[in-house]
Formats: sequence, structure tokens, C-alpha cells
Amino acid sequence: MESLAQHVEALIFASPQPIPLPEIQAVLEESFGLRFSDSELLESIAELRRRYDHAQHSFEVLEIAGGYQFMSKGAYHQTIGTHLRQQSTKKLSRSALETLSIIAYRQPVTRSELEKIRGVSCDYALQKLLEKELVTITGRSESVGKPLLYGVTEKFMDYFGIRSMADLPQPREFKLPEHSIGNPDELMVEAGEEAD
Repeated sequence: MESLAQHVEALIFASPQPIPLPEIQAVLEESFGLRFSDSELLESIAELRRRYDHAQHSFEVLEIAGGYQFMSKGAYHQTIGTHLRQQSTKKLSRSALETLSIIAYRQPVTRSELEKIRGVSCDYALQKLLEKELVTITGRSESVGKPLLYGVTEKFMDYFGIRSMADLPQPREFKLPEHSIGNPDELMVEAGEEAD
């Protein structure tokens, strides 16, 4: 097969983690109805490694963790590190965090419910959260006008390092006033506790 190396390249490129040789073999066999030997596949991978070994490429094919993956070359690690550091400093604004916390605890929730709780317009914060893929549209409410319903995404859990929604702290776990949002008396009543 003439384009075998390109198909192997596509699989390595598309795989989010190192892809092992048997998996490459199984995918190609199912796709083309042909069985490729280990030596054919290893020769294709060697061809790819030679191709990306040239200085004109900023990445290469490496064998790691029992599979093959595209990785950036060492000469570019500082540039990539700067980019990753800049990305990590792009924090959410206070209004976006407030909006996100309401969605997380009340989902599914409409924009008008969000605005009623926050007391201000949530359009901009909601748009930013949708752009960052921390929030998604989950459907429409059965109420008048059938407004959109919002909920958090898997990316929300990754962003905050939680396994599931059950890992979110309960309102009673928050210590007032440094971690509160809104009127403390209303928060205490809502959490089922008596206000001081």
C-alpha cells in the first residue's frame, strides 16, 4: 500500500495519547480489510521519524509509554512553556465565577433565574463561560417562552479539578464572609441554617 505511512501518520496525529502498534494494526485492518505486518508498520513509522527529523519541523514522532506520539522538539519547549503559562493566567472574572457557581449548584438554570439570583445582567459572563466551554446549553425550559437552560460541562470539572458534581462543597461548608456571594442572611437561610 503506497500511502501506508500517511495513514499511520494520521492515526498518530489524531490520537490524544501514545498509540501502540497493535492498535494501529487493528484500525488499519478494519479500515482496509488488510493485515499489515509489524515490520511494514515499523518501516512506515521509521519513514515518518526520518521525515520529521529535519530542522524545518518543530515536532517529531517519538516512541513513549508503549506507543507513538507527535511531540514538540526540545528547541521549542521554552516558547510552548511561555504560551502555557500565559494561558494559565487567564483567570475568570468575579462576575463569571459568580455566574458559574450558580449554574453549577442550580443546573439546569435559565438566564433569567441567574439574573434574579445575581441581581444584575449575566449576558457577558454567560457568553464568556460558553466560549471557554465551561458551560453548555442543556435544553429549553417548559416555562413561558421556553428559555434556554444552562449547565456545566466536563471541562468545568477538569478546570476545577473535581471528579464529579458530588465533589462540589456544600453551601454550609463556606465560611462567611470571605467566601460568600450575595447577602449573607439569604445564604444562611438557603443553606437551611439560621442567620446570626
